[in-house]
Amino acid sequence: MKREKKLPRAALGVLFCIVTGCALADVIAPYPPDCLDRDAANLAPCWQHVLGTDPMGRDLLSLLLFGGRASLLIGAISGLISTGIAVVFGTVSGLCSERISDLMMRFTELLMSVPQMLLILFLQAIWGKTTILSLSLIIGCISWTQIAKVVRSEVRQIRQSEYVLAAKMMEGGFWYILWRHFLPAFLSSILFMVITNVGQAMIMESTLSFLGLGLPLDMVSWGTLLSMSQEAMLSGNWWILLMPGMVLVTSLTCVTSMGEYVRKKNTRLHSNL
Repeated sequence: MKREKKLPRAALGVLFCIVTGCALADVIAPYPPDCLDRDAANLAPCWQHVLGTDPMGRDLLSLLLFGGRASLLIGAISGLISTGIAVVFGTVSGLCSERISDLMMRFTELLMSVPQMLLILFLQAIWGKTTILSLSLIIGCISWTQIAKVVRSEVRQIRQSEYVLAAKMMEGGFWYILWRHFLPAFLSSILFMVITNVGQAMIMESTLSFLGLGLPLDMVSWGTLLSMSQEAMLSGNWWILLMPGMVLVTSLTCVTSMGEYVRKKNTRLHSNL
C-alpha cells in the first residue's frame, strides 16, 4: 500500500525534462531545425551529431527538441478542448430531463461507435490544410465522449444536493453552479481520463503523420520523424527510427504512469468514502 501511494517521481522527472527541453529548444538545440547539410546526410551518432542525422543532413537531436513542441502542443490543446466539451455536455445532460438526457447519451454512443481515425480523416478533409491547430481541434472534438459520460453520472448524483438547490434558489446561473459546485465534485473522477486523452492525442498525431496523413513534412513533429522510418530501415539507418521512437514511447509511458497514479488515488478516495 505504501508503494501505491507514492508519486511516480521518476516519470514526473523524465516528463519534466522532456517538456523543458522542447520548450527551450531554441537554446539547447545544437543546430536550427531547418539546417541542411548534404555532406552530413545519414550520419550515425557521433560527436558532431550526438543522435545522428536524417537523409537531408538535419541534426536529429535538434529535430526531436523542436518536433516535441508540436506533438506536446497537440496533446495539451486537444486535451483541454475535449475536457471543456465533456464538462459542459455532461453537465447539461445530467441536469436535463430523463428523455433529453437519454437522447444526448445516445448521441455520444453513436459517436463512440465510429472509429476515431476515420472521423479525424473525414473532418480534416473538410477543414483542408493540416496544421497544429486544425489537428488539435479535430482530435479534441471527437475524444470527449468517455469523460462526458462520467460527468453526467456525477452530476445526476449531486444535482439534488442542498448546496446546489440553495445556489439555484439564489438565482445562481449555469456557469456559476458548474464552476463553484459541480466541477470540484467530479474533477478528481475525470482527471485520469483527461491525462489519458493527452497521451491518446499524441498517439493519433504520430499515427497520422507516420501514415503520411498528418502534419506535412515541413512541420517537424515526432510523428513526421517516424514517417521516415521505412526508408531508414531499408537503408540501415536505425537511429532515425530508434531515437524518435524512444522519445515518444518514453513520453507516453510517463503520461500513462501519471494517469495511473491519479486513477489509483481516486479509487482509494472513493473506497474510503
